Amino acid sequence: MAEKRMRDIGEQVFTGERALFKTAGARIDGCVFNDGESPLKESRDLEISASIFRWKYPLWYCRDVAVRTTAFAEMARAGIWYASNVSLEDCSYEAPKGLRRCTNVRIARTSFPNAAETLWNCSGVALDTVSIRGDYVAMGSSNLYVRGLDLIGNYSFDGVRDAIVEDSRLLSKDAFWNSENVTVRNSFISGEYLGWNSRGLAFENCTIESLQGLCYIDGLALKNCRILNTNLAFEYCTGIDADVASRIDSVKNPVSGTIRAREIGDVIFDDDSVDPAGVRIETGGTEPSKAGGTTPKSAGKGMR
Repeated sequence: MAEKRMRDIGEQVFTGERALFKTAGARIDGCVFNDGESPLKESRDLEISASIFRWKYPLWYCRDVAVRTTAFAEMARAGIWYASNVSLEDCSYEAPKGLRRCTNVRIARTSFPNAAETLWNCSGVALDTVSIRGDYVAMGSSNLYVRGLDLIGNYSFDGVRDAIVEDSRLLSKDAFWNSENVTVRNSFISGEYLGWNSRGLAFENCTIESLQGLCYIDGLALKNCRILNTNLAFEYCTGIDADVASRIDSVKNPVSGTIRAREIGDVIFDDDSVDPAGVRIETGGTEPSKAGGTTPKSAGKGMR
């Protein structure tokens, strides 16, 4: 197969709407895109490096775009929409509403300090060592692999499907609402009302702090997790398989499954429609695990 021919565009300043509209096959290095909407709309086969985007909609309807060491200023709003096969490496992305309805997105070593409504309705997303600050991140997206995410922002991962999150820190109220088939491993999560209205939600080797978290879930798994400062957990959950290596402050109206914990403060059944016989609750001691966390010892006494 013949190598694609690439032209070089370097050290230029562009202004005006659609400055490089439908550019195909170009290396863009050291360029500044000042005011002027949609400078690279409908472009393809781009390698962009050491450049600055200062205005709105820079990469709409693009495909096969690799961006490195580039800055998206605050007014580069709604910067990458309806694009496919896009990568960002070592970038600073200050603009909100960064990516939407994109497919096959790879982001590494990049910061999003103003990421409201970013990564909406995208599919095939890989994040590696990314920092994000903003609400409603990744809403409605699917097929995500996330590693080393540092997130501060509420309502994250609402409605996501088929996602794996590893080695991350999430400070996020209402994370993973309405989600399906999500696994979170080796992560720290702090935020109220975690995981409501979800299906197939699993946490492994995680530390969780969540006011009234983990409720209204169909198919909830917890393996070698700590649940701190969390009350009224598991309300109306079905198919619970919880292995908790800490105290749980209180559990309320779980519907079915098994809950194992070092200690539980209160077990509350105050809804006549929930049969306490549907769930088994076991408490007992813990011992260190090989991974450095804690795992339950043999089952303690059951409570109904």
